[in-house]
Amino acid sequence: MPAQINSIRDLAAAARGRRLKLGLSQAEVASRARVSRPWISEFEAGKPTAELGLVLRLFDALALDLAIAERDDARDGHQARERNPVDLDALLADYRAQ
Repeated sequence: MPAQINSIRDLAAAARGRRLKLGLSQAEVASRARVSRPWISEFEAGKPTAELGLVLRLFDALALDLAIAERDDARDGHQARERNPVDLDALLADYRAQ
């Protein structure tokens, strides 16, 4: 079942969970992904500056796929705001009139 990823911590949790499910140590998965064991440890801890290329190599080594999907309008507040823009001038005028 696909997992919703909203942060680097979500990616890290998915990788760690898969590694544990496969019964691999950090050193074993590091060797498969051609990264260092400390990098695996830092990534699994949620390192916010993890290089995307290395994350992709790790996911490949763990036989995990990443997918991109468009959000529907009901879940995407950003798109909804763009369709109903806020008139900041009017808001400021109302505030000043109080």
